[in-house]
Amino acid sequence: MRKIYVIGIGAGDPDHLTLQAAKAIGRTDVFFLLDKGEAKESMIELRRSMLKAYGKPSRRIAEGRDPDRDRTPADYTGTIADWRHRRSEVTEALIGEYLLDDEIGAFLVWGDPSLYDSTIAILDEILARGLTTFEYEVIPGISSVSSLAAKHRVGLNRVGRPFQVTTGRRLAEGWPEQVGDVIVMLDAHQTFGAVERPDEVDIFWGAYLGTPDELLISGPLDEVADEIRRVRAEARERHGWIMDTYLLRRRT
Repeated sequence: MRKIYVIGIGAGDPDHLTLQAAKAIGRTDVFFLLDKGEAKESMIELRRSMLKAYGKPSRRIAEGRDPDRDRTPADYTGTIADWRHRRSEVTEALIGEYLLDDEIGAFLVWGDPSLYDSTIAILDEILARGLTTFEYEVIPGISSVSSLAAKHRVGLNRVGRPFQVTTGRRLAEGWPEQVGDVIVMLDAHQTFGAVERPDEVDIFWGAYLGTPDELLISGPLDEVADEIRRVRAEARERHGWIMDTYLLRRRT
């Protein structure tokens, strides 16, 4: 039976790689990579360094093209479902062509595979079709959320109170009810600027977490929001891309 690892490799720091992940990389015969067409050289180099440090000399790399999708769809749920389906077809073709019987394949996932990543769902869809068989194992990784909290030296939850992880798109619909602490990911539009009563909210923001280009800003939202916008815009212009996340915390 063929086996596949879904390996969380951390938010960007090579030292985020766990011993479990390093051992799994060392056992892998084929690494599957889906090129989004916008790959960043620094991220590619980090992945290369991990394979060089922990992979076996005979490792192979199988690359496929990640299908395009509408980034501002009218039907978000339907668009994502269609994209995942097309992505599963590309992935299934790669597995069928490159992963031999009794070999081990792997997907290297940024952060943690359980948080805003589609690899697990795509593998489940492939197995449900019944045409390609394999078993798979998920190796957890350090997420950007964990890294953000560590860098700012804050806890994600306060005593007896819940927190919520969401996206910029959902935050734009309003602050989640009965939650005082909100972690926001995938926010290309700096939605924190639309938060009501910003004078009652603190923000802990980070970009390129764990990398040499890491940026951190924290403070009262009404006082640092403009600084975050400026720093973010300059960084995006300088690097051509940005990955950031933040924690919003109401003081009451």
